[in-house]
Amino acid sequence: MSARAESVDLSDNEASANEATVRKWYNSWKKTAKDWAPLGALLTDDFGFTSPVDPEPLSKAVFKTNCWETQIPFIEGFDLEVVTVKGDEALVKYLGHTSNGKSFRNVEYLRLRNHKISAIQCFFGGNLTYASAVAERKD
Repeated sequence: MSARAESVDLSDNEASANEATVRKWYNSWKKTAKDWAPLGALLTDDFGFTSPVDPEPLSKAVFKTNCWETQIPFIEGFDLEVVTVKGDEALVKYLGHTSNGKSFRNVEYLRLRNHKISAIQCFFGGNLTYASAVAERKD
């Protein structure tokens, strides 16, 4: 058996529900919301987040502290450019907008379980052109 979790083919209704969860996740980041509760409710208790600067999975609590709390002052919202859902997996490319009028693009791979997000892998690169905890890191 492979160490990688295999994607499960789900019914069209299940896939539609997963896509709705993914879209709700990104919509909940709008600066006008600034409320963790709707985002936290979309994540499983064993949620993990990885990125180029966080190669070891961050827990839900650490993600809230290190990512959401530091970024929500800067995030105006996301334009979802590509949302592809297959079973319990999603691939999303988005254009993010910041409060200082700049923008950035990321690609994220999400795994879902029971219509909640269990993992996000965020892919980004290059110099960040917006205020960010990531931009401030000096590892």
